[in-house]
Amino acid sequence: MEFTPWTFLVDFGLISALLMLGKFLRAKVKFIQKLFLPPSLIAGFAALVLGPEILGWLPLQPDNCGSYSAVLIALVFACIPLTSQKKVSENKEGVGRMWAYSNSGMLFQWALGGLLGLAFFGFIWENTEALGIAMPAGFCGGHGTAAALGAAFAENGQTDMMSISMTCATIGIISAVVIGLALIKWGSNHGKTSFLTKYSDLPDELRTGILPKDKRDSIGEASFSAISLDSLTFNFGTIAAIGAAGYGISCLVAHFWPILKLPTFICAFLVALAVNKIFEKTGAIQYVCPKMVNHLSGTFTDYLVAFGVASIRLAVVWKLIIPLVIMIVAGLGLTFLFVFAVGKRLAGEYWFEKVVFTWGWFTGTMSMSIALLRIIDPDMKTGTLDEYAFAYVYVAPVEIALISLAPIAFITGFGWLYVGLSTLGGIATLLVAKKKGWLAPNKTK
Repeated sequence: MEFTPWTFLVDFGLISALLMLGKFLRAKVKFIQKLFLPPSLIAGFAALVLGPEILGWLPLQPDNCGSYSAVLIALVFACIPLTSQKKVSENKEGVGRMWAYSNSGMLFQWALGGLLGLAFFGFIWENTEALGIAMPAGFCGGHGTAAALGAAFAENGQTDMMSISMTCATIGIISAVVIGLALIKWGSNHGKTSFLTKYSDLPDELRTGILPKDKRDSIGEASFSAISLDSLTFNFGTIAAIGAAGYGISCLVAHFWPILKLPTFICAFLVALAVNKIFEKTGAIQYVCPKMVNHLSGTFTDYLVAFGVASIRLAVVWKLIIPLVIMIVAGLGLTFLFVFAVGKRLAGEYWFEKVVFTWGWFTGTMSMSIALLRIIDPDMKTGTLDEYAFAYVYVAPVEIALISLAPIAFITGFGWLYVGLSTLGGIATLLVAKKKGWLAPNKTK
């Protein structure tokens, strides 16, 4: 089918309708509420079932959906520098513990994925040496990183990675919620939670996802008069221009150095860093609304998840089902052991709440981890989010490096070096934690 602007409108219109359907189901269906499934994931499943992969009722094309995912992740990364917080927390030990916990777990998960592909999959299945990194991309990274990884490999002619990484991301979100809720129920029954006494006493807003009027907030601040330029236009236009510039740089680098195919999303991130610095120097940063940009990033992510799931090719998944199952089981099992065993020693005060939170983002998304945290810490008394926000300032560069260098390393034959450096980085992080005295056994409940 020939792609036209009307194809774009139809694709986004159909996904938008499915997102509304997903929101309706989340608000009304008890089973979906119990699983805390996000509407974007419901929309993606609906698109996969109703699209050409199964029933063929909707004219959605997996190739188009995959392309949209690649564009959307570039826009998401373009938002990051415009919303970052550059502050130092007063709770330095709490931030340090959270940094060590998050950084080491993330590095070990990427090392595990790479090791599975290089040391196991590649000897049994053809062209699967890089397959293992789809697991950490989907788990620790989520659908955004999965799309970025898939797009990077697709630019090198390896199209299967998009379907596999998106499958890992989808299973990761489901596992984050299902296992996370089971962990919360166990913790509340065994006296591990500090604030939740009964799992059944959850507010309806967490189950339905609909905020009551007294808890609704503004999504941003207007910097311009609408008679000149709408503030939403300015913020969205800035992000779109950054994304386009990132794509241009990626194409330019590929033209002069074909062997170095920089992913568009990382180029967009670098451009965003430069634009943010220019805005700060010129004073234009005052017209950018971080809150509005953050909501735009959330919008891009909602569509990204829906299109990402819709882009999964079931034939590819079935062809690689055995290595896929192996890395998912290994990834979930070892991640759970790390999160629980290390968290009990490293997380410090309110360790159980921080374990649940970390499980959420190590397997799903930040929104899932926040949703789980709000169940056991509804008033945010543990300070977990504050500690994570400050710690992420130091985790983010490592995460960006892991995501951007992974496809380059495995495509150019430096996979073992990538695994080795990731492993050493994780060990070094834990050694720092031990030296600081953060790894002492936790004596709290």
